[in-house]
Amino acid sequence: MRLRAVLFDMDGTLLDTSPDFIAVCQAMRKAAGLPAVDPQVITEVISGGARAMVMAAFGRTADSPDFEALREDFLQRYQQHCSVYTRPYAGIEALLEDIEKSGLRWGVATNKPLRFAEPIMRDLGLAARCAALLCPDHVSRSKPDPEMLLLACQQLDLQPAEVLFVGDDARDIEAGRAAGCRSVAVTWGYIHPHDNPQNWGADALADSPQALRRLLDQALCGC
Repeated sequence: MRLRAVLFDMDGTLLDTSPDFIAVCQAMRKAAGLPAVDPQVITEVISGGARAMVMAAFGRTADSPDFEALREDFLQRYQQHCSVYTRPYAGIEALLEDIEKSGLRWGVATNKPLRFAEPIMRDLGLAARCAALLCPDHVSRSKPDPEMLLLACQQLDLQPAEVLFVGDDARDIEAGRAAGCRSVAVTWGYIHPHDNPQNWGADALADSPQALRRLLDQALCGC
């Protein structure tokens, strides 16, 4: 079946959101009188969300007495700081332009809540170009459940087999496969050092947006 749309995960796939996450964590540590943390400590756990980043930045567990207060402080600060340093990865803007020139539509399916994802897309000038933005707010079960991708396909009025889903986490690929979409695992995102994208079961791997473009060309020409 011909490819008609590409859906992207957001953090670590379409956008490098790590600088804003790191800035928030460093600001919180400074406010608490603590030294800066190694940025890599935060980057390695971004895929785990706010809970994982707070635990990593402050050496806490989810049952620590001050954990919920730290997590809420993190979320409030991030809402005010979510698109200060965030940018598309190098090569992504050209990739999106090529996708649009090819007559394909593109969208985003992310586990990032809408209150963060929407302003980021707007502030980066991507909202008007994005054919679908799906967040946990829109479904009852987030990725790796396929519900989000199936809803995106419904909004695009496409069959899952006509859609390619691109992500940097095993949960992305699991969701894509369960939904019946084709899938590509990218290796430039927030992948834990002990994880291996080759083991996720994706249809293909891409180590750069340029490599992803070549995969799209192959799909479009039936190669």
